Amino acid sequence: MHSLFSHFPREPQTTGSAKNMSSAVTATESETTIRQTLVLERASGKSRRVEALLNEHKQEIIEFLSLRPIHTVCMAGYIRDHGVVSAQNRGVFYGCRSTEGKLEGVALIGHATLIETQSDDALRAFAQLKHQYADSHLVRGEHEMIQRFWGYYSELGHEPLRACRELLFEQQAALEVQGPVPDLRPATLNDLEEVLKINAEMIVSECGIDPFKKDPAGFRERLVRRIEQKRVWVWSDRGRLTFKADIFAETPQMIYLEGINVHGTQRGSGHGTRCLSQLGRILLKRSQSICLLMNERREHLADFYQKAGYQFRGIYDTIYLHSQER
Repeated sequence: MHSLFSHFPREPQTTGSAKNMSSAVTATESETTIRQTLVLERASGKSRRVEALLNEHKQEIIEFLSLRPIHTVCMAGYIRDHGVVSAQNRGVFYGCRSTEGKLEGVALIGHATLIETQSDDALRAFAQLKHQYADSHLVRGEHEMIQRFWGYYSELGHEPLRACRELLFEQQAALEVQGPVPDLRPATLNDLEEVLKINAEMIVSECGIDPFKKDPAGFRERLVRRIEQKRVWVWSDRGRLTFKADIFAETPQMIYLEGINVHGTQRGSGHGTRCLSQLGRILLKRSQSICLLMNERREHLADFYQKAGYQFRGIYDTIYLHSQER
């Protein structure tokens, strides 16, 4: 039902051979990052070059990612918010180029691995590079692409800790809902403790990891920043926070929602549908479309999202990884 990208330590840890990635592993705010290059030789004699991307590549990357905005909104959102090179991206952006220098794939590799490419050569190269990261929590993306990526990655000796199938939904037009519309508002820091508790409970339910134990300071810091950016929306009923939704990423083409929650006592009342529909009307004034993911095991949520104006668009895989000892 929600993304886990924002809830764990910000920077990948490195051990053994991963340290050889040098400053390309630990992103900084400056342009002093050393460009690291991996060349994948193919039997055909052609090669694909994978390099750490810098802020000077920002426009090129944005244009590449904009070709499939529903699948790339998280990576594009990171770049629009923080730039290409930033510790807040919690990883490093890499590009795969053809021998002619054309960008054929982009991947964010770090805490979460996100990939956009139609090239098998790029997927193989990203798998080889991902192999160098000893501390990476998950791989997520479009089902067919992740299956191809995993084929290459598993050849390097990796097995999944756990795999989840998720359903992708999208809303392109605002939906009018009968009945009173709740007075939605951006959360304030006065809501912080309650939102922290809700988000932590959702994360534990989804993957079994308690962010209050895993990374309490970072967990709080990221949510404070998101609230200050007015990217958490809430509705309170008689002093109780009844509805909550987080904007994880935003571009002019697409907004990605996560952490959608309706208080247990209010589920089935229609309040959640009206809140989510109202949020759609607000957000579609500033972006062309909205998307979200739900775990396929929670079949009842599909009806909830469809009533709020969302349509099924595809299947995603999230593969949680074993920690690697080097």
